[in-house]
Amino acid sequence: MLKGKTALVTGSTSGIGLGIAKALAAEGANLVLNGFGDSAGPQAEIAALGVQVAYHGADMSRPAEIEAMMAFAAERFGRVDILVNNAGIQHVAKIEDFPVERWDAVIAINLSSAFHATRLALPAMKAANWGRIINVASVHGLVASAEKAAYVAAKHGIVGLTKVTALETATTGVTCNAICPGWVLTPLVQKQVDAKAVAMGLSNEEAKKQLLQEKEPSMQFTTPEELGELAVFFCSAAGNNVRGVAWNMDGGWTAQ
Repeated sequence: MLKGKTALVTGSTSGIGLGIAKALAAEGANLVLNGFGDSAGPQAEIAALGVQVAYHGADMSRPAEIEAMMAFAAERFGRVDILVNNAGIQHVAKIEDFPVERWDAVIAINLSSAFHATRLALPAMKAANWGRIINVASVHGLVASAEKAAYVAAKHGIVGLTKVTALETATTGVTCNAICPGWVLTPLVQKQVDAKAVAMGLSNEEAKKQLLQEKEPSMQFTTPEELGELAVFFCSAAGNNVRGVAWNMDGGWTAQ
């Protein structure tokens, strides 16, 4: 379905980003990966799906590096047809104890990076009259949790940015939508599970169960593969007039 298209997924060397990248590659899209840590393994996984793959290690807190990444993608593949803004970090603390530098980092990586990548991708998408911008927000783009001020603020901002982008592209072949997952067992969430296990003297499995039952009625984690299939739907012809939605995949979290 996506043969000949190019997707750029930020924060895609593991977790949600890699799951989405693999789903898009399975539909024939060439991939530009981005993220810290091991890139060779993820590149090999994508290449095994029979598409071209490249990697750029841009620090998503730095606008100049985001510009370099977008230029790299355009030089390598012509343009970015599908942009998935997924890069994110987390810090948990009460507002009065929240380190200012961590606030700035969370806002820069979780929100501002999506703005910079979007503004750079839109001209070529509009010129081609086809494009997909998929912002990975969070259930925390719709509701809040205590001690996550920066993350919640950034993810609410991502939902707002999604709506504005959708309105500004409404008469074109470019769409913009957000995915709002609940708990996904990524390395980021596993750290929270580990911390809960230590703090409460629980086994890791008990800590996972406690984490889920606090918020998610389904009592199951959403998987990166499921999120990848939703991204594929947004890129399909069926998604042509799906614009500006914040689509929660949260096991009933926000239905409560």
